[in-house]
Amino acid sequence: MGADTAPSPLEAKLAAAAELSGTKPAEAAAAYEQLIVSAETGEDAVKVKEQAIYQLGEVYAKMGAGDKLGALLTNLRPFFAVIPKAKTAKIVRSLIDQVAKVPESSALQMNLCRESIEWCKAEKRSFLRQRIQSRLAALLLGSKQYTDALALLSELLTEVKKLDDKPLLVEISLTESETHHALRNLPRAKASLTAARTAANAIYCPPLLQAQIDLMSGTIHADEKDFKTAFSYFFEAFENFDTAGQPTKAVDTLKYMLLSKIMMNSPEEVMAIMAGKIGLRHQGPGLEAMRAVAKAHKQRSLEEFEATIAAHSAQLNEDAIIKHHLGSLYDMLLQENIVRVIEPYSTVETAHIAKLMKLPLGKIEHKLSQMILDKRFNGILDAGAGCLIVYPSDASDKAYDESLETLNNMGRVVDALGLRASGLAAAVKA
Repeated sequence: MGADTAPSPLEAKLAAAAELSGTKPAEAAAAYEQLIVSAETGEDAVKVKEQAIYQLGEVYAKMGAGDKLGALLTNLRPFFAVIPKAKTAKIVRSLIDQVAKVPESSALQMNLCRESIEWCKAEKRSFLRQRIQSRLAALLLGSKQYTDALALLSELLTEVKKLDDKPLLVEISLTESETHHALRNLPRAKASLTAARTAANAIYCPPLLQAQIDLMSGTIHADEKDFKTAFSYFFEAFENFDTAGQPTKAVDTLKYMLLSKIMMNSPEEVMAIMAGKIGLRHQGPGLEAMRAVAKAHKQRSLEEFEATIAAHSAQLNEDAIIKHHLGSLYDMLLQENIVRVIEPYSTVETAHIAKLMKLPLGKIEHKLSQMILDKRFNGILDAGAGCLIVYPSDASDKAYDESLETLNNMGRVVDALGLRASGLAAAVKA
């Protein structure tokens, strides 16, 4: 179409509907619906209808009308019969993505995925079915249905490996890794992540997918207490999320970077990152929560640490990764504080320790029992007297070690002399 050619009636209606979408979404939705069901079937008409479908999906998502998105996906099936399969796949996945923007729509997304999978099986659209099954597995993971997710992924993985569809293989392996990690099965999570990396190395990996792989790598290294390597992966993931225009994921990953520095016992570096270009650009409640944690950790204050977690619960406790590592950090601070309190004593009442630390007596007794079993110090709990008896540490006696070494040396000398004597005796006899 030339630059001076007037738009077709359908194109004019599409433009008019687009103008309404910002101010009158209901009227825009009605206009888009009329365009989609129009009887025109020419090539240009099909293109206009495709655009109308995408824009209608966005309008429904802004309106929070997840049920209408589901109905639209079902009603479009006759239209899918007259357009190429690749375009059908793009439209279906796009509409499911729009449903994801509606709050609390996980159940609806899973139902739509299951219905679409059955339709794909009936229409023998394997390419689209496999991608929707991969999406369903991710949704099952998000809803903590780990057994169902693993069963679906295992079946799908076997099928996709035969087809050698590497882009899909990356997504499936990554979801499988995330599922095993959620079940705290680190060996299997690492194996699946390695498979995802291997497949990704053989193709062009989009920045967003590469960011998800790096994020998972950082998460696993953090669980293995290798926070230095974890920080490097988190940084790579952060840059890709930031470049791909994913601010929420970028901020979450930046929080993991700060968490790695805290766990590496370098809270001062947290302040340096937040004062830098990255920190200033992504200021917000999430980073302020991590700053407060770093400050409490630097001061080794258990009371301030607990107050920080309570004050920033939405930012700290609702993130599974941060919650897990802050639990470990709290446990470490608790042990350090207990050791500092009991250091001057040989016998001390457990109630006195609890009073000094402002913690429940039961919690202190449980932690002391655990520390004794872990050999953090040498002592026993006298439950009857309600006190802790701390034994002096067994200092190694250097004289004992030196005596043993002397005796060993003497033994070697005697053995050598015995061998020489035996040699001389044999020579005399000869």
